[in-house]
Amino acid sequence: MERLSDAAIQAFTRLRRDIHQHPELAFNERRTAALVAAQLGAWGYAITTGLGGTGVVGQLVRGTSNRSIGLRADMDALPIAEATGAAWASCTHGVMHACGHDGHTAMLLAAAQHLATQGEFDGTLNLIFQPAEEGGGGALKMMEDGLFQRFPCDAIFAMHNMPGYPQGQLVFRSGPAMASSDYATITLHGHGGHGAMPHKATDVVVAAASLIMALQTVVSRHVDPMQPAVVTIGAVHAGEANNVIPAEARLEISVRTLDPQVRRSVEQRIRELVMLQAQSYGVRAELDWRPGYAVLVNDAQQTARALTVAQKHFPAEQINPQGPMLTGSEDFAFMLEHVPGSYLFIGNGADGEPGACMVHNPAYDFNDLNIAPGAAYWIALVQDLLSPTP
Repeated sequence: MERLSDAAIQAFTRLRRDIHQHPELAFNERRTAALVAAQLGAWGYAITTGLGGTGVVGQLVRGTSNRSIGLRADMDALPIAEATGAAWASCTHGVMHACGHDGHTAMLLAAAQHLATQGEFDGTLNLIFQPAEEGGGGALKMMEDGLFQRFPCDAIFAMHNMPGYPQGQLVFRSGPAMASSDYATITLHGHGGHGAMPHKATDVVVAAASLIMALQTVVSRHVDPMQPAVVTIGAVHAGEANNVIPAEARLEISVRTLDPQVRRSVEQRIRELVMLQAQSYGVRAELDWRPGYAVLVNDAQQTARALTVAQKHFPAEQINPQGPMLTGSEDFAFMLEHVPGSYLFIGNGADGEPGACMVHNPAYDFNDLNIAPGAAYWIALVQDLLSPTP
């Protein structure tokens, strides 16, 4: 396996920390995108900017083969105030790289430099640096701008760090790997009144309380116990005074599933419960359903190829061939609906080790020790899948 030099590791560690110090929210990754484009251009990649707003694609063609591969990294940060205390902590208050996208960008850039200067492959390499993974649907925006029409890929891959796994462990999964994410606002309309005379009102608070409990049965009594699903009521808003029955209550819910059919079934059941519960309490319900990211399904053949590369170049103890499904969501799912591929994880640190703090936490930081193995895996994947003698 080809490895980065110590000088390269140090250089891309500095680059990662520079990106970390200057985080940018979804569709505002202008500094990061400019940095990526400048680096790729200096190494001889053909650069396309502006896809999906701030997305960047670097293309490198070698040999005469018509085979092609895509590797994707995300670039956006989160609206979280950093609490790491690191010397390279965010310089922008209230914004930080709390999910490791700075590290994903650095790993792919490190691989990009090596492949441009020393790589041996026959075909087309498309490096996709995507904006707005954190809820903005940047993958969809890039595809709407013609990503795969302009840069066709036979297969596409992405890698995400994962706290809880040993640092540098490569975790694969064939089939459904990450959940869909849907969101809904439920608004109950009633007739407000004095808290001392509830019989002269229609109480939306009582209706909301009953609905909250009823929604707990969607998963426990409607979904096959062998099929993962989550329904969470994350916010309840109703009233301001203890002696006033409000005329309106609002619930915010999040829904996660790992099967498209279960996703449809859960939505249908929630809609039924909302309307029937409201009717039973004499109030009126409105439901604003907002579909989010799709179920992320890794292609079996491409996942097997990706796993074979790891088994060829990495020790067995550094590989998890079939990790568990996760109820988090990822918009790389949309790319996988159009191009076969696979999404893998690299351990950021097991419990008790540096890097174990979960993502989306103010104390999280990407483990820089992953730059070397992450880049090495990308290099091996490209050279094996685009081998000059397939």
